[in-house]
Amino acid sequence: MEHPGQTSSTRPFAALPDPRVERTKAHRLLDIISVALCAVVCGADSWVAIEAFGRAKEAWLRTFLALPGGIPSHDTFGRVFARLDPAAFGRCLLTWAQASAPGRATPHTERLRALDGKTLRGSQDRPRGKAALHLVSAWASEAGLVLGQVAVDDKSNEITAIPELLRLLALAGGTVTIDAMGCQTAIAAQIIAQEGDYVLALKDNHATLHAEVQWTFAAARADGFATYAPADDDYARTVDKDHGRLAIRRHWTLDDAALLAYLDPSGAWAGLHGIGLVETERHCEEIVSSETRYYLLSTRTGAAAFGRAVRSHWGIENRVQWVLDVTFGEDAYQVRVGHGAQNLAVLRHLALNLLRQEHSLRGSLPTKRFTAALDDTYRAQVVAPLLADFPTVRE
Repeated sequence: MEHPGQTSSTRPFAALPDPRVERTKAHRLLDIISVALCAVVCGADSWVAIEAFGRAKEAWLRTFLALPGGIPSHDTFGRVFARLDPAAFGRCLLTWAQASAPGRATPHTERLRALDGKTLRGSQDRPRGKAALHLVSAWASEAGLVLGQVAVDDKSNEITAIPELLRLLALAGGTVTIDAMGCQTAIAAQIIAQEGDYVLALKDNHATLHAEVQWTFAAARADGFATYAPADDDYARTVDKDHGRLAIRRHWTLDDAALLAYLDPSGAWAGLHGIGLVETERHCEEIVSSETRYYLLSTRTGAAAFGRAVRSHWGIENRVQWVLDVTFGEDAYQVRVGHGAQNLAVLRHLALNLLRQEHSLRGSLPTKRFTAALDDTYRAQVVAPLLADFPTVRE
Protein backbone atom coordinates (compact mmCIF):
# COMPACT_ATOMS: atom_id res chain seq x y z
CA MET A 1 0.00 0.00 0.00
CA GLU A 2 2.94 2.30 -0.48
CA HIS A 3 2.63 5.27 -2.82
CA PRO A 4 5.17 5.31 -5.67
CA GLY A 5 8.00 7.73 -5.03
CA GLN A 6 7.24 8.24 -1.35
CA THR A 7 10.08 9.06 1.00
CA SER A 8 10.30 8.72 4.75
CA SER A 9 9.69 12.47 5.09
CA THR A 10 6.25 12.07 3.50
CA ARG A 11 5.44 8.97 5.55
CA PRO A 12 5.26 10.26 9.13
CA PHE A 13 4.74 6.84 10.72
CA ALA A 14 8.05 5.54 9.36
CA ALA A 15 10.07 7.04 12.21
CA LEU A 16 7.63 6.30 15.06
CA PRO A 17 9.78 4.99 17.95
CA ASP A 18 9.01 1.45 19.09
CA PRO A 19 8.87 1.40 22.92
CA ARG A 20 9.70 -2.32 23.16
CA VAL A 21 13.08 -3.96 23.52
CA GLU A 22 14.12 -6.00 20.49
CA ARG A 23 13.87 -9.45 22.11
CA THR A 24 10.21 -8.90 23.09
CA LYS A 25 8.97 -7.99 19.60
CA ALA A 26 6.69 -10.82 18.50
CA HIS A 27 4.63 -8.36 16.44
CA ARG A 28 5.61 -5.42 14.24
CA LEU A 29 4.66 -2.02 15.64
CA LEU A 30 2.89 -0.87 12.48
CA ASP A 31 0.95 -4.13 12.32
CA ILE A 32 -0.30 -3.47 15.86
CA ILE A 33 -1.28 0.10 14.96
CA SER A 34 -2.91 -0.98 11.69
CA VAL A 35 -5.07 -3.64 13.34
CA ALA A 36 -6.08 -1.26 16.12
CA LEU A 37 -6.94 1.53 13.68
CA CYS A 38 -9.09 -0.72 11.50
CA ALA A 39 -10.85 -2.01 14.61
CA VAL A 40 -11.59 1.50 15.93
CA VAL A 41 -12.95 2.51 12.51
CA CYS A 42 -15.34 -0.43 12.79
CA GLY A 43 -16.51 0.37 16.32
CA ALA A 44 -14.07 -1.38 18.68
CA ASP A 45 -13.96 0.38 22.05
CA SER A 46 -11.48 -1.67 24.12
CA TRP A 47 -8.32 -3.74 23.76
CA VAL A 48 -10.46 -6.88 24.01
CA ALA A 49 -12.69 -5.66 21.17
CA ILE A 50 -9.64 -4.78 19.06
CA GLU A 51 -8.27 -8.31 19.50
CA ALA A 52 -11.70 -9.78 18.65
CA PHE A 53 -11.83 -7.70 15.46
CA GLY A 54 -8.31 -8.83 14.51
CA ARG A 55 -9.13 -12.51 14.93
CA ALA A 56 -12.41 -12.21 13.04
CA LYS A 57 -10.77 -10.33 10.15
CA GLU A 58 -7.32 -11.95 10.17
CA ALA A 59 -7.63 -13.26 6.60
CA TRP A 60 -8.49 -9.78 5.33
CA LEU A 61 -5.73 -8.14 7.39
CA ARG A 62 -3.18 -10.55 5.90
CA THR A 63 -3.93 -9.16 2.43
CA PHE A 64 -1.81 -6.13 3.34
CA LEU A 65 -0.11 -6.96 6.67
CA ALA A 66 2.59 -9.58 7.28
CA LEU A 67 1.45 -10.39 10.83
CA PRO A 68 4.45 -12.66 11.53
CA GLY A 69 3.25 -13.23 15.08
CA GLY A 70 -0.42 -13.55 14.20
CA ILE A 71 -3.00 -11.31 15.87
CA PRO A 72 -1.69 -9.73 19.08
CA SER A 73 -3.55 -10.44 22.31
CA HIS A 74 -5.53 -7.71 24.04
CA ASP A 75 -2.80 -7.57 26.69
CA THR A 76 -0.23 -6.87 23.98
CA PHE A 77 -2.33 -4.08 22.50
CA GLY A 78 -2.74 -2.59 25.97
CA ARG A 79 0.97 -2.80 26.84
CA VAL A 80 2.20 -1.34 23.54
CA PHE A 81 -0.19 1.61 23.49
CA ALA A 82 0.45 2.26 27.19
CA ARG A 83 4.17 2.65 26.44
CA LEU A 84 4.02 4.28 22.98
CA ASP A 85 5.20 7.91 23.06
CA PRO A 86 1.93 9.88 22.71
CA ALA A 87 3.71 13.05 21.57
CA ALA A 88 5.45 11.19 18.73
CA PHE A 89 2.24 9.38 17.77
CA GLY A 90 0.35 12.68 17.84
CA ARG A 91 2.97 14.26 15.56
CA CYS A 92 2.37 11.43 13.08
CA LEU A 93 -1.34 12.32 13.07
CA LEU A 94 -0.56 16.00 12.62
CA THR A 95 1.97 15.53 9.80
CA TRP A 96 -0.36 13.25 7.88
CA ALA A 97 -3.45 15.42 8.46
CA GLN A 98 -1.70 18.67 7.48
CA ALA A 99 -0.52 17.00 4.27
CA SER A 100 -4.13 15.98 3.59
CA ALA A 101 -5.58 19.45 4.30
CA PRO A 102 -5.47 22.32 1.77
CA GLY A 103 -2.45 24.61 1.86
CA ARG A 104 -2.53 28.38 1.95
CA ALA A 105 -5.83 30.20 1.95
CA THR A 106 -7.23 31.45 -1.35
CA PRO A 107 -10.20 33.74 -2.05
CA HIS A 108 -12.29 30.58 -2.38
CA THR A 109 -11.00 28.56 0.59
CA GLU A 110 -10.35 30.21 3.94
CA ARG A 111 -7.74 28.34 5.96
CA LEU A 112 -9.25 28.20 9.43
CA ARG A 113 -7.75 26.38 12.41
CA ALA A 114 -9.98 25.96 15.48
CA LEU A 115 -8.49 24.97 18.86
CA ASP A 116 -10.58 23.58 21.70
CA GLY A 117 -10.20 21.38 24.77
CA LYS A 118 -11.99 18.20 25.86
CA THR A 119 -11.83 15.98 28.94
CA LEU A 120 -11.82 12.17 28.54
CA ARG A 121 -13.88 11.35 31.60
CA GLY A 122 -13.41 7.59 31.42
CA SER A 123 -9.65 7.99 31.85
CA GLN A 124 -9.99 9.17 35.44
CA ASP A 125 -8.68 6.70 38.04
CA ARG A 126 -9.73 7.98 41.46
CA PRO A 127 -8.36 5.10 43.56
CA ARG A 128 -4.88 5.82 42.18
CA GLY A 129 -5.31 9.59 42.28
CA LYS A 130 -5.13 9.92 38.49
CA ALA A 131 -7.07 12.85 37.03
CA ALA A 132 -9.04 12.53 33.80
CA LEU A 133 -7.01 13.25 30.68
CA HIS A 134 -7.68 16.66 29.13
CA LEU A 135 -6.66 17.25 25.52
CA VAL A 136 -6.47 20.38 23.38
CA SER A 137 -7.16 19.55 19.73
CA ALA A 138 -6.79 21.46 16.47
CA TRP A 139 -9.39 21.26 13.69
CA ALA A 140 -8.92 22.22 10.04
CA SER A 141 -12.34 23.66 9.30
CA GLU A 142 -12.18 23.74 5.49
CA ALA A 143 -10.92 20.15 5.27
CA GLY A 144 -13.01 18.72 8.11
CA LEU A 145 -9.94 17.06 9.63
CA VAL A 146 -8.57 16.79 13.17
CA LEU A 147 -4.97 18.00 12.86
CA GLY A 148 -3.51 17.12 16.21
CA GLN A 149 -3.76 17.06 19.98
CA VAL A 150 -1.71 17.96 23.04
CA ALA A 151 -2.40 16.76 26.58
CA VAL A 152 -2.87 19.29 29.35
CA ASP A 153 -0.57 18.69 32.31
CA ASP A 154 -2.39 17.59 35.49
CA LYS A 155 -1.22 20.69 37.37
CA SER A 156 -1.76 23.13 34.52
CA ASN A 157 -4.50 24.23 32.12
CA GLU A 158 -5.14 24.89 28.45
CA ILE A 159 -3.10 28.11 28.50
CA THR A 160 0.10 26.06 28.67
CA ALA A 161 -1.00 23.40 26.17
CA ILE A 162 -2.22 25.77 23.43
CA PRO A 163 1.24 27.26 22.68
CA GLU A 164 2.69 23.74 22.43
CA LEU A 165 0.02 22.73 19.92
CA LEU A 166 0.39 25.96 17.95
CA ARG A 167 4.12 25.32 17.54
CA LEU A 168 3.27 22.10 15.70
CA LEU A 169 0.84 23.74 13.26
CA ALA A 170 1.56 25.44 9.96
CA LEU A 171 -0.26 28.74 10.49
CA ALA A 172 1.09 30.93 7.66
CA GLY A 173 -1.75 32.35 5.61
CA GLY A 174 -4.44 30.99 7.92
CA THR A 175 -6.64 32.14 10.81
CA VAL A 176 -6.71 30.56 14.28
CA THR A 177 -9.91 30.66 16.33
CA ILE A 178 -9.76 29.99 20.09
CA ASP A 179 -12.29 30.39 22.88
CA ALA A 180 -11.80 32.68 25.88
CA MET A 181 -9.30 30.43 27.67
CA GLY A 182 -6.82 31.01 24.85
CA CYS A 183 -7.41 34.77 24.67
CA GLN A 184 -3.95 35.65 26.01
CA THR A 185 -1.41 38.22 24.84
CA ALA A 186 1.37 35.60 24.61
CA ILE A 187 -0.80 33.31 22.47
CA ALA A 188 -1.75 36.21 20.18
CA ALA A 189 1.95 37.08 19.81
CA GLN A 190 2.83 33.47 18.98
CA ILE A 191 0.19 33.25 16.25
CA ILE A 192 1.44 36.47 14.66
CA ALA A 193 5.06 35.26 14.92
CA GLN A 194 4.03 32.10 13.05
CA GLU A 195 2.56 34.34 10.30
CA GLY A 196 -1.03 33.51 11.11
CA ASP A 197 -4.04 35.62 12.10
CA TYR A 198 -6.36 35.20 15.04
CA VAL A 199 -10.00 35.48 16.10
CA LEU A 200 -9.97 35.28 19.90
CA ALA A 201 -13.12 35.14 22.03
CA LEU A 202 -13.05 37.88 24.65
CA LYS A 203 -14.79 37.34 27.98
CA ASP A 204 -14.46 38.31 31.64
CA ASN A 205 -11.00 36.77 32.00
CA HIS A 206 -9.97 40.20 30.63
CA ALA A 207 -12.64 42.10 32.50
CA THR A 208 -11.53 45.67 31.74
CA LEU A 209 -10.94 45.10 28.02
CA HIS A 210 -14.15 43.11 27.74
CA ALA A 211 -16.12 45.94 29.34
CA GLU A 212 -14.47 48.53 27.07
CA VAL A 213 -15.26 46.55 23.91
CA GLN A 214 -18.81 45.95 25.10
CA TRP A 215 -19.33 49.68 25.77
CA THR A 216 -17.73 50.60 22.41
CA PHE A 217 -20.17 48.51 20.41
CA ALA A 218 -23.15 49.66 22.49
CA ALA A 219 -22.27 53.31 21.85
CA ALA A 220 -21.52 52.71 18.17
CA ARG A 221 -24.81 50.93 17.57
CA ALA A 222 -26.70 53.65 19.42
CA ASP A 223 -25.55 56.32 16.96
CA GLY A 224 -25.46 54.10 13.88
CA PHE A 225 -21.63 53.99 13.84
CA ALA A 226 -21.64 57.69 12.89
CA THR A 227 -18.43 58.24 14.90
CA TYR A 228 -16.45 56.04 12.54
CA ALA A 229 -15.50 56.32 8.89
CA PRO A 230 -17.53 54.00 6.62
CA ALA A 231 -14.41 51.98 5.81
CA ASP A 232 -13.75 51.30 9.50
CA ASP A 233 -16.90 49.35 10.34
CA ASP A 234 -18.78 46.51 8.66
CA TYR A 235 -21.96 44.50 9.20
CA ALA A 236 -23.24 41.14 7.96
CA ARG A 237 -26.31 39.07 8.77
CA THR A 238 -27.01 35.37 8.27
CA VAL A 239 -30.18 33.32 8.74
CA ASP A 240 -30.15 29.54 9.22
CA LYS A 241 -33.21 27.28 9.32
CA ASP A 242 -32.92 23.65 10.40
CA HIS A 243 -35.45 21.16 11.80
CA GLY A 244 -37.90 23.81 12.91
CA ARG A 245 -35.23 26.03 14.45
CA LEU A 246 -34.27 29.49 13.25
CA ALA A 247 -30.96 31.20 14.00
CA ILE A 248 -30.32 34.83 13.09
CA ARG A 249 -26.72 35.98 13.47
CA ARG A 250 -25.64 39.60 13.21
CA HIS A 251 -21.94 40.41 12.91
CA TRP A 252 -20.18 43.74 13.34
CA THR A 253 -16.48 44.58 13.02
CA LEU A 254 -14.64 47.78 13.94
CA ASP A 255 -11.04 48.52 12.95
CA ASP A 256 -10.63 52.24 13.61
CA ALA A 257 -6.94 52.94 14.41
CA ALA A 258 -7.66 55.54 17.11
CA LEU A 259 -10.12 53.21 18.81
CA LEU A 260 -7.63 50.34 18.86
CA ALA A 261 -4.93 52.60 20.29
CA TYR A 262 -7.34 53.55 23.08
CA LEU A 263 -8.30 49.92 23.79
CA ASP A 264 -4.70 48.69 23.74
CA PRO A 265 -2.50 51.68 24.65
CA SER A 266 0.56 49.59 25.52
CA GLY A 267 0.39 47.45 22.37
CA ALA A 268 0.08 44.29 24.45
CA TRP A 269 -2.03 42.52 21.82
CA ALA A 270 0.32 41.75 18.93
CA GLY A 271 -1.20 42.37 15.51
CA LEU A 272 -4.51 43.71 16.86
CA HIS A 273 -6.38 45.24 13.92
CA GLY A 274 -10.02 45.04 14.96
CA ILE A 275 -12.76 43.98 17.32
CA GLY A 276 -15.85 41.96 16.53
CA LEU A 277 -19.35 41.42 17.87
CA VAL A 278 -21.69 38.49 17.19
CA GLU A 279 -25.32 38.69 18.27
CA THR A 280 -27.22 35.42 17.90
CA GLU A 281 -31.00 35.12 18.13
CA ARG A 282 -32.45 31.60 18.22
CA HIS A 283 -36.10 30.64 17.72
CA CYS A 284 -37.23 27.13 18.67
CA GLU A 285 -41.00 26.82 18.51
CA GLU A 286 -42.16 29.56 20.92
CA ILE A 287 -38.87 29.86 22.80
CA VAL A 288 -36.57 32.74 21.83
CA SER A 289 -33.04 33.05 23.22
CA SER A 290 -30.19 35.42 22.48
CA GLU A 291 -26.42 35.51 23.02
CA THR A 292 -23.81 38.21 22.51
CA ARG A 293 -20.10 37.51 22.10
CA TYR A 294 -17.07 39.74 21.57
CA TYR A 295 -13.77 39.04 19.80
CA LEU A 296 -10.30 40.40 19.17
CA LEU A 297 -9.20 40.27 15.52
CA SER A 298 -5.74 40.49 13.98
CA THR A 299 -6.96 41.33 10.49
CA ARG A 300 -9.35 43.71 8.75
CA THR A 301 -11.40 40.73 7.78
CA GLY A 302 -14.83 42.25 7.16
CA ALA A 303 -17.99 41.18 8.95
CA ALA A 304 -18.91 38.33 6.59
CA ALA A 305 -15.51 36.64 6.82
CA PHE A 306 -15.44 37.25 10.57
CA GLY A 307 -18.82 35.54 10.86
CA ARG A 308 -17.60 32.53 8.87
CA ALA A 309 -14.57 32.19 11.15
CA VAL A 310 -16.69 32.31 14.30
CA ARG A 311 -19.23 29.90 12.84
CA SER A 312 -16.52 27.48 11.74
CA HIS A 313 -15.09 27.37 15.25
CA TRP A 314 -18.16 25.54 16.47
CA GLY A 315 -17.28 22.78 14.00
CA ILE A 316 -14.70 21.44 16.45
CA GLU A 317 -17.43 21.10 19.07
CA ASN A 318 -20.22 19.84 16.81
CA ARG A 319 -18.22 17.74 14.32
CA VAL A 320 -15.42 16.55 16.59
CA GLN A 321 -16.11 16.69 20.33
CA TRP A 322 -19.81 15.83 20.08
CA VAL A 323 -19.14 13.06 17.53
CA LEU A 324 -16.39 11.55 19.67
CA ASP A 325 -18.78 11.46 22.64
CA VAL A 326 -21.89 10.22 20.86
CA THR A 327 -20.65 8.15 17.90
CA PHE A 328 -17.38 6.88 19.34
CA GLY A 329 -18.50 6.80 22.99
CA GLU A 330 -15.22 8.41 24.03
CA ASP A 331 -16.18 9.11 27.64
CA ALA A 332 -17.01 5.43 28.14
CA TYR A 333 -13.45 4.30 27.26
CA GLN A 334 -11.93 3.27 30.61
CA VAL A 335 -8.29 3.00 29.54
CA ARG A 336 -6.13 4.25 32.41
CA VAL A 337 -2.73 2.55 32.18
CA GLY A 338 0.26 4.56 30.99
CA HIS A 339 -0.31 6.53 27.78
CA GLY A 340 -3.12 4.25 26.59
CA ALA A 341 -5.92 6.82 26.84
CA GLN A 342 -4.00 9.50 24.93
CA ASN A 343 -2.86 7.10 22.20
CA LEU A 344 -6.39 5.75 21.81
CA ALA A 345 -7.53 9.35 21.33
CA VAL A 346 -5.05 9.62 18.45
CA LEU A 347 -6.53 6.45 16.93
CA ARG A 348 -10.05 7.87 17.23
CA HIS A 349 -8.95 11.11 15.56
CA LEU A 350 -7.35 9.14 12.74
CA ALA A 351 -10.48 7.01 12.37
CA LEU A 352 -12.71 10.09 12.35
CA ASN A 353 -10.57 11.74 9.66
CA LEU A 354 -10.65 8.63 7.48
CA LEU A 355 -14.42 8.23 7.78
CA ARG A 356 -14.99 11.90 6.94
CA GLN A 357 -12.72 11.67 3.89
CA GLU A 358 -14.55 8.65 2.46
CA HIS A 359 -17.40 9.86 0.24
CA SER A 360 -18.48 6.82 -1.78
CA LEU A 361 -21.10 5.93 0.84
CA ARG A 362 -23.66 8.56 1.68
CA GLY A 363 -24.75 8.28 5.26
CA SER A 364 -24.02 9.14 8.85
CA LEU A 365 -20.79 8.26 10.63
CA PRO A 366 -22.52 5.44 12.58
CA THR A 367 -23.72 4.01 9.23
CA LYS A 368 -20.21 4.24 7.79
CA ARG A 369 -18.71 2.50 10.83
CA PHE A 370 -21.31 -0.29 10.70
CA THR A 371 -20.75 -0.76 6.97
CA ALA A 372 -16.99 -0.86 7.48
CA ALA A 373 -17.44 -3.57 10.12
CA LEU A 374 -19.44 -5.72 7.69
CA ASP A 375 -17.92 -5.00 4.29
CA ASP A 376 -14.22 -5.77 3.65
CA THR A 377 -14.18 -3.78 0.41
CA TYR A 378 -15.63 -0.66 1.97
CA ARG A 379 -13.33 -0.95 4.99
CA ALA A 380 -10.34 -1.09 2.65
CA GLN A 381 -11.52 2.13 0.97
CA VAL A 382 -11.81 3.90 4.31
CA VAL A 383 -8.36 3.03 5.65
CA ALA A 384 -6.42 3.09 2.36
CA PRO A 385 -5.47 6.82 2.46
CA LEU A 386 -3.63 6.35 5.76
CA LEU A 387 -2.22 2.85 5.41
CA ALA A 388 -0.78 3.90 2.05
CA ASP A 389 1.50 6.18 4.06
CA PHE A 390 2.71 3.37 6.31
CA PRO A 391 6.19 2.28 5.19
CA THR A 392 6.48 -1.17 3.61
CA VAL A 393 3.73 -2.83 5.65
CA ARG A 394 4.05 -5.98 3.51
CA GLU A 395 7.74 -6.58 4.16
